[in-house]
Amino acid sequence: MLREELRKGTSLGKAASDLTSKGHLVPDAMITELVGEWLLTQGDSFLFDGFPRTVPQAEALDHLLENRGTPLEAVIYFDVPIKEIQDRVLNRVGCRDCGRIFRIGLHVNSLEDACPVCGGKLFRRTDDTLEALEQRMAEYREKTEPLVDFYRDRDLLFKLEAAERPETVFAKISSILEDAA
Repeated sequence: MLREELRKGTSLGKAASDLTSKGHLVPDAMITELVGEWLLTQGDSFLFDGFPRTVPQAEALDHLLENRGTPLEAVIYFDVPIKEIQDRVLNRVGCRDCGRIFRIGLHVNSLEDACPVCGGKLFRRTDDTLEALEQRMAEYREKTEPLVDFYRDRDLLFKLEAAERPETVFAKISSILEDAA
């Protein structure tokens, strides 16, 4: 959602990009408002990736979903060793044309390769640096890690070892979501 706001050139997109490029989270009120507006355009089934990231965001999401009558069915916690996270971030590239994300060594050989989907030019995000990752991990430990207990206490948390190949992780996600529905 934030990347779409940035593509549209909105003030929200620009402000969010300024924060995330330095490894900071977007303020709770800003992201909750964006999600609330997005939910107005959705049916009863949807999936969030990377939201909520704080307990206040989770509480706001509970309120939004309660008002819609669409309760949360599952929260998947991706458990990944820090070395794997570093490798993924430092080898992540995106396509300027189609917007798809790839990993050097898994999908492409180098940044100079063409996009395997559309042939477009690949690029690195400005926040895919070790310094930004260290900042994101500090924010994660302080603000996001408490969500594990928040959702575990509500019997919604599914822990998933996510350092495996994407196809394996996808199959496990699919199974969790099918069982939760």
